[in-house]
Amino acid sequence: MSDSVSGCTEQPRSAVTEAEVEALVRGICFKTGPPRTLGVEVEWLVHELRRPQLPVTPERLEAAYAALRTVPLRSALTVEPGGQLELSSPPAASLMECIGTVSADLDAARAVLRRHGLGLVGIGNDPWHSPRRFLRQPRYDAMETYLDRAGPAGRAMMCTSASVQVCLDAGHEEPGPLGHGRRWWLAHQLGAVLVAAFANSPLAGHEPTGWLSTRQLLWMEIGADRAGAPPLDGDPRAAWARHVLDAPVMCVRRDGGPWDVPDGLTFREWTRSRAPRPPTHEDLDYHLTTLFPPVRPRGHLELRMIDAQPGEDGWIVPLAVTAALFDDPEATETAYRAVKPLAERALALPAPHNPLWIDAARSGLADPELQEVALECFAAALEALPRLGATAKVTDAVAAYRDRYVGAGRCPADDLLDELRGTDRTLMHGKDIRS
Repeated sequence: MSDSVSGCTEQPRSAVTEAEVEALVRGICFKTGPPRTLGVEVEWLVHELRRPQLPVTPERLEAAYAALRTVPLRSALTVEPGGQLELSSPPAASLMECIGTVSADLDAARAVLRRHGLGLVGIGNDPWHSPRRFLRQPRYDAMETYLDRAGPAGRAMMCTSASVQVCLDAGHEEPGPLGHGRRWWLAHQLGAVLVAAFANSPLAGHEPTGWLSTRQLLWMEIGADRAGAPPLDGDPRAAWARHVLDAPVMCVRRDGGPWDVPDGLTFREWTRSRAPRPPTHEDLDYHLTTLFPPVRPRGHLELRMIDAQPGEDGWIVPLAVTAALFDDPEATETAYRAVKPLAERALALPAPHNPLWIDAARSGLADPELQEVALECFAAALEALPRLGATAKVTDAVAAYRDRYVGAGRCPADDLLDELRGTDRTLMHGKDIRS
């Protein structure tokens, strides 16, 4: 949700036509080649260090972030609308490089926050507090106005949600296990398994919502035009270009004063009507940042469906599993075969608005078929991780997660529910798994 743009053109203020938009989107959103780099974006709720149920005042958050901005980090530091902290790694040449960079930055960030009596909490949706805006900027004012038209889910997504987003190279131009078409399809089918295996947001307002990933429920409730994927029955570039053109414009920016929030104006219609002013290349860049599908093509593939994880290092497990299943050819082929039967449950409907994704978010690995596929995928990932250079501690952490959760048909959300019911099992507190 960060306010960075894709930088698709060299003439940002020149007007664009419908044909130009389609050509630009096709050209910039799938940059193909051998998978060589990896990235991760980790979001965290920021709360009182010892009693996270207590709210943090905006003044304390602002002071903590001012101090954080003085710390040299390799990852990009951004703040989400509700005050959540996000670190976005630079592209890394290996899994361990990515883990090392982000781990060091998180250590530095936690040290600063501790001095302010604050800490980072890895949960997909804040179980204690109602949505409250921290950032007051025209972008988020317009976003709130737009999302409010569909109900309260938008404000919760903006202010109380957190995730682990894994960024992968788009893949080869040619067909095959690492081809961009296969990776695009796999991301949308395997994405449901990742939702189920790492669900960690069963609560809102101190109460169970009936969903193990309430965060995923919020994205579904926002709507398919803003937070849905395009159909998978054609060329990924063409499908995404159509989706971008047919998605509603969230806002028309102004240099001064509040931004316009049109109702139902698609980008395609904007290029044709050229009202309230002609859309520019810069407007297209910005429009792309306001689309939140579960898999977002930004030159690379951004997998956005994984809830924030418990423990200081819990984020490493979904990163390692996802990297193994996409970047190791043997593991990729195993994952592809494992998820093919699941695709039938999607009924050819785009994610996340289909029965497969809904079952994953509601039931997690209590769904027998999702658990079976998750076990196959974790086994493939564990075999692949040494080939990707993962250390024994990282591989052991993935194995421990498999044994604790996947093998038992559970996910971290079940721990939160056990704790609420007074049947708390031993929680995974995130021992150091970096070296």
